Amino acid sequence: MPKITFLAEEKCVSSSIYGSIDSFSIANLWCSYLTKEDNKPLFETEIVTIDGKPVVGNGCAQIHPDKSIFDVKTTDIIMIPAFLPPFEFTNKRMEIIGKWLKEHYSNGITIATTCTGTFLIAEIGLLKGKSATTNWMFANIFKKKYPDVKLNISNMLTEDEKIICTGSATAFLNLCIYLIEKFGSKTLAIKCSKALLIDPSRQSQFPYMEFDFWKNHNDIQILKAQKIMEEHFKDDISIDNIAENVGISSRHFKRRFKNATSETPINYLQKLRIEKAKQNLENSTISINEVIWQVGYEDVNSFRKLFRKHTGMSPKEYRKKFSFRYLY
Repeated sequence: MPKITFLAEEKCVSSSIYGSIDSFSIANLWCSYLTKEDNKPLFETEIVTIDGKPVVGNGCAQIHPDKSIFDVKTTDIIMIPAFLPPFEFTNKRMEIIGKWLKEHYSNGITIATTCTGTFLIAEIGLLKGKSATTNWMFANIFKKKYPDVKLNISNMLTEDEKIICTGSATAFLNLCIYLIEKFGSKTLAIKCSKALLIDPSRQSQFPYMEFDFWKNHNDIQILKAQKIMEEHFKDDISIDNIAENVGISSRHFKRRFKNATSETPINYLQKLRIEKAKQNLENSTISINEVIWQVGYEDVNSFRKLFRKHTGMSPKEYRKKFSFRYLY
């Protein structure tokens, strides 16, 4: 029977704690039903805070712990919740929590993080050289802050040397299903997936990701180039023409653009076109070919391949998943 300890801290996302506890509680009920045995529950859960006192999560929800982190004698998994920005992982409280986490990890305890909780364990050094994922919205910030972490942002879940990370927001539900299968059975995981309306095949964040067109840099000429791309993405423009417009040689432009945005100019332009196509697929009823032509592509098949590469699905599949006209 695995014991799962949930860390709660000020301004954490309370749903990633209580939603997980509810999921494991339902798993316990299904396990008892399937085995026809009213034994001890499959999962045991507890909530801890730094001092055993309640904390206020994001949205003003008060979280009441069972004990202090220092009263945890035995556990199997420590789960870290999501946090909303601005992230504050360098204060005195977090320093104490970080020391506690590292001590338990060194004793063989699994650490599982949800969403932006990944930032906390990266900050204390537990992810150095390891694979991880996090909320896709903060991928660029994460990569710049923790370059020694192997960030696989497309993954919904990663596991590397007893550290489990999940992607954005409700990806904690996929983590729950993963643990239910790991410690229970595949049959139990499927039953819980159906009961909770969780898609167990949701393995990638790609379909949900919006590209981050990074502009938090001080290269004025590259900012000008980005503006040109945004205004003329549907036109027949070349990278050489853009470089000429901002007064930089083509070779120098490509290097500076990559340094400023972490993208090559051609990739940046492609992503602009894909993002605009996604918006049109979500909000309009025009044909898919028309969507493709409106973002500057004449070769429909070429764009379809590019779209699948960046979203994990075809334009038709994307429209069906995210257009509101398919929801009712």
